[in-house]
Amino acid sequence: MTTRLRVAALALLAAAGGMPAVAAGGSEAPAMLGFPGASATGQRALEADFRGRLDPADQAEWSRRLSARAHHPGSAHGRDNVDYLAGLFESWGYQVEVEAFDILLPYPNVRVVEMTAPDRFVASLEEDVIPGDPSSAQRDEVIAPYNAFSADGDVEAELVFVNYGIPEDYELLERYGVDVAGRIVIAKYGKSWRGIKPKLAAEKGAVGALIYSDPADDGYARGDTYPDGPFKHASGVQRGSVMDMPRYPGDVLTPGRPAVAGVERLTRAEAVTITRIPVLPISWRDAEPLLAALGGEVVPEQWRGALPITYHLGPGPARVRLAVESDWRRIEARNVIARWTGAEEPAQWVLRGNHHDAWNHGASDPVSGMVALLAEAKALAALAREGRPPRRTVIYAAWDAEEPGLIGSTEWAEKHAGALTERAVAYLNTDGNGRGFVSLGGSHVLEPFFDQVAGDVLDPQTEVPLTERARARALVFGDDRAREDAENRARLRLAPLGSGSDYTPFLQHLGIASANLAFSGESEHGSYHTLYDTFEHFTRFRDPGFVYGVVLSELAGRATLRLANAPLLPFRFAGLADNLQLYLQELEALAADAREAAERRRRLLERNAFGLALDPTRGLEPPRALAPVPHFNFAPLKNAVAAIAERAPQVDAALDAADAATAGLNRLLYRSERVLTDQAGLPGRPWYRHQIYAPGFYTGYGVKTLPRVREAIEAEQYDDVDAQIAATAAALQAFAAHLDSIGAALAAASGAE
Repeated sequence: MTTRLRVAALALLAAAGGMPAVAAGGSEAPAMLGFPGASATGQRALEADFRGRLDPADQAEWSRRLSARAHHPGSAHGRDNVDYLAGLFESWGYQVEVEAFDILLPYPNVRVVEMTAPDRFVASLEEDVIPGDPSSAQRDEVIAPYNAFSADGDVEAELVFVNYGIPEDYELLERYGVDVAGRIVIAKYGKSWRGIKPKLAAEKGAVGALIYSDPADDGYARGDTYPDGPFKHASGVQRGSVMDMPRYPGDVLTPGRPAVAGVERLTRAEAVTITRIPVLPISWRDAEPLLAALGGEVVPEQWRGALPITYHLGPGPARVRLAVESDWRRIEARNVIARWTGAEEPAQWVLRGNHHDAWNHGASDPVSGMVALLAEAKALAALAREGRPPRRTVIYAAWDAEEPGLIGSTEWAEKHAGALTERAVAYLNTDGNGRGFVSLGGSHVLEPFFDQVAGDVLDPQTEVPLTERARARALVFGDDRAREDAENRARLRLAPLGSGSDYTPFLQHLGIASANLAFSGESEHGSYHTLYDTFEHFTRFRDPGFVYGVVLSELAGRATLRLANAPLLPFRFAGLADNLQLYLQELEALAADAREAAERRRRLLERNAFGLALDPTRGLEPPRALAPVPHFNFAPLKNAVAAIAERAPQVDAALDAADAATAGLNRLLYRSERVLTDQAGLPGRPWYRHQIYAPGFYTGYGVKTLPRVREAIEAEQYDDVDAQIAATAAALQAFAAHLDSIGAALAAASGAE
């Protein structure tokens, strides 16, 4: 963000009156959530001491050490990093366990992309050595560009360009009369998680898929490329998993069960999360000759990239051979679990995690998040050794095998599901870091808590609270709803979580209140999953001096300390009610829009209006008719949301007024998120149990709120919608009853005083 825009944003913030002083629901926010009366004074002193112990030099030293060599799961440096991390935690006084899981992981063996017609071209599939970046010259244990959990195969077929390879792109291809069945598709990275692209292509009958980063999205069209700037180098390739994680994450052979000795395992053929077709990622340098050789229609304007070619759809005349063969190995995924036992309530656990594995050097992803976690852990341990231990047990986790599919965290959560369900208060996640604006996502029961925590941390550039800078950004750059929230909503809205990082098994499988924290917006991520995610790139372009690494440590550390020490856990419920009302409005609008679109399409097809607008010589076809959309019975969902909205402010007010807590009350508070789960899971994917947040079946990382209902409407499964409304409403009514239980516990505690 330029200085001029920053000043403009802060000016707009001032004009809007700054941070509202009254919380949603009309009551004044307490001095510090979870700390009645004078208990907040000691906590603030503790946090000030904690902040003074955060040293950017520590983070620089750890980052250089951890990212010195490639450390993907199973690598020698990965094993060395585990020992190093365990040694650090032990030196600070933690009880440390390295917990291993026996997982299946493919490694690249054969990778071939060659054009066989109309001319011959063989893709290099390699990344260049960059002058001034000695890390990029390393080749020992560097993992070649590939997509983990691609199917093996050797296919040759005509090529088709499918833009981003998302559902609306295939609908447009149908209008052009382009069928991908029996062909290889080439798609741009972006707009959805990478695993959706081969998944959809296979469903449409394609026999193979290529994915590349177009310079319009991440390259010279955006700014200077590495090493002159942060954007993706011409040879850079984004590695990544294409495991079908919207079905289930973790070890592909042991869904819902920990990958340990004696557990029943699927065969590879039975593992539905392995892609059905071969897929490889390539650079735009390798993609350009393939795209230039395509014929067929010129793509519509919104599909055009920034390569110096005319983009065509195909199919052909370009023919491509794609060969993928992996070495499917069983390896150990090794998690480092560091525990500081709580002084007063050891059976309640506050969990804090970041993964340690990387596709290669991983200075940004994940090491920048890992070193922030280490700084927190070091400072917390020093305070504890000096006689100020946490009230509750704090567990720091360094997860392995996150990159291939959230494997280390998922296996650990599945193994310890019983204890976690009983004891876990919350899970706080990071996964790399940049600089700029705070990014907060998580369970809405933690929304006011994180608003307070972020409001107590200052942005190092502007010296205003993180919440105020985020509000200013929304006023300048946000969409209509973001601007309205920034102007009128008392608190920042905590973004709902989809998937893509290690919070998934805790939140969406076990129902543990979770959050994901990072900084972004002023540092481009052109190194993402490439060979160039190095210490050299990170310290030049992502976070020079680890300034925002310290701020991330402070933000996540304050949150961890408050959850660990609060006499009365800082869960509140009006924010959940407000967001549920928003999601319900979105569902009603989604249904209305679908109904209107179907009727509009019907009228246009009846009048042949599409044919009048299209040139028949180009072979364009009118779009398909849409299924008529009935009127759905949203009443059960409306009643359930209303029941929560009625109770939440009353419970919050009672919590704000409480001056003491009991173990039973705290247990009701931290187990509240569990009530929003259903042990039967979501339709067709039972691993995902949360009824409010889930990754979209065709978005991957992107969240679907109230997913049963939303995805039934989006998939045009209209006969199922009312049943999904009823199932979701039942979970929400159970939550309303849980709020009654919290209210009764508060009343009992008040009466006992």
